[in-house]
Amino acid sequence: MRITVLTLFPEMFSPVQESILKRAQEAGLLEICLVNFRDYAISKHKNVDDIPYGGGAGMVLKPEPIFAAIRNLPQPCSQRKIILMSPQGQVFQQEKARQLAELEDLVFICGHYEGFDDRIRELADEELSLGDYVLTGGELAAMVMIDAVARLIPGVLGEKASAEEDSHNASLLEYPQYTRPANFEGRKVPEVLLSGHHALIRRWRRKESLRRTFLRRPDLIEYVNFENEDYPLLEELGLEHPEIAPWRNRWEYLRPKPKRRRYSREKTESEINTTN
Repeated sequence: MRITVLTLFPEMFSPVQESILKRAQEAGLLEICLVNFRDYAISKHKNVDDIPYGGGAGMVLKPEPIFAAIRNLPQPCSQRKIILMSPQGQVFQQEKARQLAELEDLVFICGHYEGFDDRIRELADEELSLGDYVLTGGELAAMVMIDAVARLIPGVLGEKASAEEDSHNASLLEYPQYTRPANFEGRKVPEVLLSGHHALIRRWRRKESLRRTFLRRPDLIEYVNFENEDYPLLEELGLEHPEIAPWRNRWEYLRPKPKRRRYSREKTESEINTTN
């Protein structure tokens, strides 16, 4: 995947040259290009902003440098998606990260100052926001999104299971994790994780994932696709936590109904003989 970032502050992106993202780039799985759109300013002093028409506080990014920077990008690898960092955009979530990870060419436009000329919106395929708050610029939000997307690219994390078991991957929070020592200052690792019984460990992890989601992020439950094996776990959790019990109507509604056996009207050979 090739990711291009249009920014006035490329030096802010040093974190994308570290850790997993660094290894992904060295392995050829990811290419991150930083473009300072000040280089495309046409004024003598390389101005990229100006006062807003109609008055108001702050300065507004001019359209010319950003349009020129986009037009000067190399031809896309395949389908290119241009994303504008904006507090007015759709809030970025894990499902969006999965969608973007399937592409081969992404471009992030990072605004700054008071805002940007509204004509710049014409360049973007979509606008994304990190949350319902305002940052000084789009750079921090872009870095977060790049990290979330890059780790879903096959091969970046090494093991596919690492990404599949992340929190939010199935709208569930991740189960608790432990490592050595088994007993730290009296705080013991759950016995089931030491048992070596893989089926019981999977069951425990799924139950704890459900528990954490219900107790910490009940808003995510609306998006969970329960599995058949979840229903006994849900009943247990409903007994263990009274605050979870009110959700029973939802999971009962989603529980697969047992198939009704169709009554066969065909007489058996013995029934025919008896009748005759």
